[in-house]
Amino acid sequence: MLLKPLFRLPQKMNFHFVKYFKLCFGLSVAALIATVVLLFTQGLNFGIDFKGGTLMQVQTPAAVDASALRTTLHRLGIGEIQLQNFGRNDELLIRFPEQEGGPDAQKAAADKVLAALPAGTKELRREQVGSTVSKELIESAIWAVIFTNLVIFAYVWFRFEWQFALGAVVSLIHDVTMTLGVWSLFQLDFDLTVVAALLTILGYSINDTVVIYDRIRENLRKYKRMTLRDLLDLSVNETMSRTIMTVGTVMMALIALYLFGGEVIRGFTFAMLFGVLVGTYSSVYIAAPFLIMIGVKRDWSGIEKGKARPGRGEANRAPIPAGANGRPPRPLPAGAPDEDGVLTQSIGFSATIPLGETAPPQDIEKPASPLPAAAPRKPPSHKASKRGRGQGKGGGGRSKRRG
Repeated sequence: MLLKPLFRLPQKMNFHFVKYFKLCFGLSVAALIATVVLLFTQGLNFGIDFKGGTLMQVQTPAAVDASALRTTLHRLGIGEIQLQNFGRNDELLIRFPEQEGGPDAQKAAADKVLAALPAGTKELRREQVGSTVSKELIESAIWAVIFTNLVIFAYVWFRFEWQFALGAVVSLIHDVTMTLGVWSLFQLDFDLTVVAALLTILGYSINDTVVIYDRIRENLRKYKRMTLRDLLDLSVNETMSRTIMTVGTVMMALIALYLFGGEVIRGFTFAMLFGVLVGTYSSVYIAAPFLIMIGVKRDWSGIEKGKARPGRGEANRAPIPAGANGRPPRPLPAGAPDEDGVLTQSIGFSATIPLGETAPPQDIEKPASPLPAAAPRKPPSHKASKRGRGQGKGGGGRSKRRG
């Protein structure tokens, strides 16, 4: 028994993606400007990896009021304390800054916090990061994102052209900036797992973009007279079924991780969910139509470069041999004297055939070696002969027939 698929993707799609390029590009520019404003005004909610200090995950015997507990912990005098629920109502995530005095002072502050919590509270994990390490992690994360973009730019430039590389990098910057804007807007915890998610988003987005660019390159060679708008629409439609299947399978895995993976990797999975959607959008509506703005060359591959285009009939025209003075000889009628007074004769081939006549049926081969030049002859004299017409040496104009 053969199992039938639940659904089938259409083999041929005819969506006009380039038609909405200006609208999508305008929305993306507005979102990027809003993200920059949020990053300068509100900033990111850096986790313990980038700020330094101590992070504690605890489990209380029962659900507690987070605001009342935050007020109690502020009285300890250990600096600003951040308190939030972590998955369930009875689990809390507590952060406080680095204390002066080194690791011993940091441990004493953590013990104070644990003592101020309700009786029966269990400590599930504790992380301590110094300020020096946090600064190094921030610099390493920034350089990782920049270096990844540069390497991707060089790879796409080497494989395609600089127009394609520029479009790919613009779409990658769009994906990373949009993800940072969501984290800044909702003040989500930004730690090293989110940085790992950003790098993964870059890899996924460039993979989808390269697939579309590869089809565009093939169609540029195949349809040389098609307009660039129609060619881009055709290329995206031809790869759309692959894009839908890839996004669908990745989204199913990420949704399962987000629901059942726990709070530890929830930030990573949420960043991946958002990044996959944004990366697919940018590959279709930003990276591909961006080639129209920068004007990609139709002969970018150099296949037609260097090919001569002879005029009509020039390819089949036989070369005319040059004469003795370097100029091509003039066609002369049969029996007419040339410049030297020599009568023209047929030597085995004819250069031209007068109208109304046909070529001789037999194949006449050209002699292997040229004929020796004939000695110049004197033009015929028009003086009257002394002897009478028809007279020989013996006299008499009539010949005698001897019997």
